[in-house]
Amino acid sequence: MHATCLCGDVTWEIDGPAEWMSHCHCSICRKTHGVAFATYVAAPAAGFWLDGRERVVRFESSPGFFRCFCGRCGAVVPGDAVDGLVFAPAGNFDGDPGVRALAHIFVASKAPWYEITDALPRFDAYPPGIDAPVVPDRPRSAVAAPIHGSCHCGAVAFEATSEPLMCRHCHCTRCRKGRSAAHASNLAVPVGGFRFTRGEDRLASYKVPEAQFFTQAFCRTCGSPMPRVDTDRGFAVIPMGALDGDPGVRPRSHIFVASKAPWFEITDALPQFAERQPG
Repeated sequence: MHATCLCGDVTWEIDGPAEWMSHCHCSICRKTHGVAFATYVAAPAAGFWLDGRERVVRFESSPGFFRCFCGRCGAVVPGDAVDGLVFAPAGNFDGDPGVRALAHIFVASKAPWYEITDALPRFDAYPPGIDAPVVPDRPRSAVAAPIHGSCHCGAVAFEATSEPLMCRHCHCTRCRKGRSAAHASNLAVPVGGFRFTRGEDRLASYKVPEAQFFTQAFCRTCGSPMPRVDTDRGFAVIPMGALDGDPGVRPRSHIFVASKAPWFEITDALPQFAERQPG
């Protein structure tokens, strides 16, 4: 199983059978990836190899536990092995890892704007049999307006006061690599109704060289995906996993499903488009 970050500076391989895959809805995973849920594959650390360690930035997300990301593009990369297992984000695989998700975990922390529609088992925290400490959930804001959010470490925060222009799930390869997840979930608002309330100087960005527009913005400290302000086109693209409350809108379609991850199945009734959505 071969994988890379968005820019390709960090690559890794897993030589050996994956033990299990799960979708995690905890607030830390949502912030770290900027998505509704993160999907991880657990595999024996003995068969794990990573190149490009000099690019990897480590952030201590909870005492003794580090989240790792590429310092150039912000994509999540595998961290330290735990009990002989390495946990790899599934969104970065170049092919089919040959496993499928067995459950949704930490659904008690699920994003209010995302609905689980498949038949997989659901657990409020870890599934039975896993004896691991549960990190307290991040507090949720009860404020409905304006739309606001922040990175995981809290260095960067933002708000949007304008009505959203669009709200979609994107399955393109760049979004999957950049968010290290099954897909991105993005909210776009007019640039005139968006502002960073703190930490704009803490942002880093990476533009895919061959792309016309695709750029990933992220916090330099924790790696959390952050809004990208596109002044030329007049809107800001907000990673919905970065939101601190309910934006009051829901994703309305799936785009670039022709590039969908082979290990993820779309089970909701939203319209699907092979590439861009017309209009």
